[in-house]
Amino acid sequence: MDNFEISPGSIVGPALSWLNVNYHDVFAGIAAFFDLLVSNIVAFLSLGPAPAVAGALALLAMLMAGWRGGALTAVGLAICMLLGMWEATIQTIALVIIAVLFSISFGIPIGILVSRSARLERAVRPILDVMQTMPPWVYLVPAVILFGLGTVPALISTIVYGIAPMVRLTVLAMAQIPKERLELGIAIGARKVDILRKIELPSALPTLLVGVNQCILLSLAMVVLAGLVGAGGLGAEVTRGLTRLDFGLGLRASLAIVALAIIMDRVFRGAIPKIYLAGT
Repeated sequence: MDNFEISPGSIVGPALSWLNVNYHDVFAGIAAFFDLLVSNIVAFLSLGPAPAVAGALALLAMLMAGWRGGALTAVGLAICMLLGMWEATIQTIALVIIAVLFSISFGIPIGILVSRSARLERAVRPILDVMQTMPPWVYLVPAVILFGLGTVPALISTIVYGIAPMVRLTVLAMAQIPKERLELGIAIGARKVDILRKIELPSALPTLLVGVNQCILLSLAMVVLAGLVGAGGLGAEVTRGLTRLDFGLGLRASLAIVALAIIMDRVFRGAIPKIYLAGT
């Protein structure tokens, strides 16, 4: 009894190895898809000189999030250039944008589905608790086993890590919708789809934007850990600074990450309502 112990790795490890052996082509296809996405965005952002690309991104941010968002983007990207982190910055931009978009795309529908059933919500809540309290690097281990080293495992683990807060805040957002608005939609004979699109989602939007903010912050937090598995970008620069005990390099990369976090938070907050209203 003194030597009795439970090792989850003895169960999970063989299962991951079995998946890797029997479904290698599936994981290779997923890896190729995400690698293509990231490489295309990086290639697009590398078409012109850094100041020109930064100016174009600032203009795009202004169109999506207003002049404040555009000005903030211009200043933030200028800081990244002055820090000598431009190439690493565009790699991180590609990774984080893809991760956030996929986390939102999965998290919001799952959250809406969970919010429809109290029993399902009770069943899912412990899973979300475990996902959010689990150390971030734990997500990297199975991703590396299934997809190998590089950008893809970092991206996959970042997406999975960001889904949990998005689901939780979506459930919270749907629960906070005033019942009078829902009753009004039912009273006028609106379809469930129309009630969702025109009443529930607009009412839940402020809380959903908090979820988007959490996805961005968690994605950027994973960027540093992703540098440990060869993902590149600013995370690799932070890792390089740590291994070399180069405080200056680590600080410059960290400041660039902070600048990106502020930019993306403001731009996404301003752009999502406009995109949603344009779609409706």
